[in-house]
Amino acid sequence: MLSTGKKKTVVGLDIEAGSVAAAEVSSNGHVAVTKFGDLALPSGVFRDGEVRDAAALSEALKELFAKNKLSRSVRLGLASQRVAVRVLRLPAIDDRKELQTAIRFQAQDLIPMPVDQAVLDWQVVGHTPGGGGERMLDVVVVAARREAVRGLIAALRQAGLRPVGVDLSAFGMIRALANGTHSPVGTGAYVDAPGTATPPDEDRIAEHLGGEGSAAAGSASEPESDGRPESARLYCSLGDVTNVAVARGSACLFTRVCPFGLEGMAQRLAERRQLTLEHARQWLGHVGLEAAVEGVEGDPEIVVAARDSLSEGVSRLVDELRLTLEYYGAQDGAVPVDGVVVCGLGITIPGLVERLQHELAQRFEVVRPPALAHLDDATAARLTVSYGLGLEE
Repeated sequence: MLSTGKKKTVVGLDIEAGSVAAAEVSSNGHVAVTKFGDLALPSGVFRDGEVRDAAALSEALKELFAKNKLSRSVRLGLASQRVAVRVLRLPAIDDRKELQTAIRFQAQDLIPMPVDQAVLDWQVVGHTPGGGGERMLDVVVVAARREAVRGLIAALRQAGLRPVGVDLSAFGMIRALANGTHSPVGTGAYVDAPGTATPPDEDRIAEHLGGEGSAAAGSASEPESDGRPESARLYCSLGDVTNVAVARGSACLFTRVCPFGLEGMAQRLAERRQLTLEHARQWLGHVGLEAAVEGVEGDPEIVVAARDSLSEGVSRLVDELRLTLEYYGAQDGAVPVDGVVVCGLGITIPGLVERLQHELAQRFEVVRPPALAHLDDATAARLTVSYGLGLEE
């Protein structure tokens, strides 16, 4: 949401319930991931997008950054149900202060939290003619609970890190994937996306983490209506939770965090077969949804339980994605959605994305940014959001 200073190297930090992943992104004429790492988190340290054990998270971050010799300058991703994103349509206002006042006034009726308790940010993402021919502005407004942001920032600082920005994980996902050449699911291809443009030399951060009007919506400019694609895409990070966003070009129009994901599937399997969460995650990846259970090596009861957890999990994910599309589609001025772009560790589970594609009857595509081309599939999948967070807006 917010950032500062001349930074050619920054670490994008993506924290989930089961792990934390970091990608050090260098921008010197071209974009490259110079260092990276991920680390498993103990159960209960981080849940529902918020810190539950700040001391344990700080210790994990110290270990991750020391082991991989990562830069201490960090842009942190937020992925929580206590973050709200809304699109406002306002008459064009040239004076920035007047526009800011109008946005805050309208936002207080649309976001599910008091404005004075929120970190509020906004970005103009387009111009649209009104019914009477007047010029209107489409503005994406982001609001996050201030206490949740402060908790994360405190944990980072306790680990000796220097937060130079706070962004929505969904925006990082869009930055990493929006401009890519997408490969249809089912072809076995996992293709590279064209590189991201060289970032601007300067961006900003409000010291109190509450400034407004930065490039939060994944777009550093204000695209005109006739220059944007006619349809939008649904971006989906299949991780411990499911982070989804609707974007038209690089401009985010809608985002939400579905509380269910791989963590919920692993927890169900762990409870059924008395496994640790780590072992349950490994079984999900081993069993997958492609091969007949009779042909999968391992304890037959665990194999069947893993397949059941995956099948039930896919059904729930389908419901969540349908709900997202329906909720977004019901909004005034919603742009039609054409296709789904996926990333995250869920894409490495055999058959999972293909099953989602079949159930949703939507075209699914997978992309790997070129900066992650040198990594194995699982590492690249886990680092995609981190990489996007490390990119300048």
